[in-house]
Amino acid sequence: MRKWSLIGILLLLTLVVACNKDDDAKNDVDEDEVEQNEEDVEVEDNEPEFIYPFTGLSSEKEVNNRALAVMINNHSNARPQTGLVQADIVYEFLAEGPISRFLAIYQSQIPEMVGPVRSARSYYIETAKAHEAIYIYHGAANFIEEDLRQGWVENLNGAYYDNDQFLFKRESFRVAPHNSYVLLENAYEVASRNNIETERNHKPLDFYSLSELEELVLTGEQANDVVVKYFDNLVVSYKYNPETELYTRYVNGEVTADLITNQSMELANILIFETEHEVIDSAGRRFIDIESGGEGYLIQKGQIQKVEWRNVDGLMKPFINGEIAKLVPGQTWINVIPLSPGLTDAVTYE
Repeated sequence: MRKWSLIGILLLLTLVVACNKDDDAKNDVDEDEVEQNEEDVEVEDNEPEFIYPFTGLSSEKEVNNRALAVMINNHSNARPQTGLVQADIVYEFLAEGPISRFLAIYQSQIPEMVGPVRSARSYYIETAKAHEAIYIYHGAANFIEEDLRQGWVENLNGAYYDNDQFLFKRESFRVAPHNSYVLLENAYEVASRNNIETERNHKPLDFYSLSELEELVLTGEQANDVVVKYFDNLVVSYKYNPETELYTRYVNGEVTADLITNQSMELANILIFETEHEVIDSAGRRFIDIESGGEGYLIQKGQIQKVEWRNVDGLMKPFINGEIAKLVPGQTWINVIPLSPGLTDAVTYE
């Protein structure tokens, strides 16, 4: 009996040890799974909870302020501009003759003052409307102003607030029409008074996520220096800084910088789209086709890629191999150029 009792005790001990080993192995597996899950959570947590829809950069809180689209003067007598370098996106279209004008989209940053502000054109209006922005300008041709009054796009016209010192002011160091500035911080208050909505949940543009950026390998050609020649007296250029991975903008060899702070325009993305332009009056105003699509370039991270642009919900967007091309988080500049001379002759890079 003692012999069998001893054997029974040994068997029982063996079972206990085996069970403990199983539990230890199970705990090891569970711990591995927990660690793996924690790693997965950490990777996911690296992506920001909130982003600014027009830059893709992170925000500490939900973003719902409505975008403001400002017409900015680019006449030589209007440079350097004020507040331009803080725009999320800038569209550069030709206005009349050999002069371009900017539509600057503000949302992530609202500078105190922006300008000089100039008059409206239809293709700027359509672009502002597609961004669901409040359109801010100073004056327009009668037929355009009539359509704007009829609700073409919700807007604030400096002609109605000329030098009121709350929404618009005239600066003495420049002469009209190059001296009208919008006090942009006050635009939301004035818009509210006019029953214009000042909040909007804008759909974000297509940006690379942080995890995508870590593995991003672009397949374009090197483009450290890019030149876009509109005319002999209007040459836009961009110089790449590999340390910041941003492009500094120049016009006629002068850096695009803020009049007050001297901060330069530093861009994560440059888009160049060619499209039909047609002069429609004796003043040199133009029809510009922003709907039919065409060819273009996307420039980012020191590389240039050929793209096809398409109009998507009113916006000119780049496509590569039928897929929408993603942007690097940051500010974007869009140059729209005529078919003649077009990309081949107007754009050079190295």
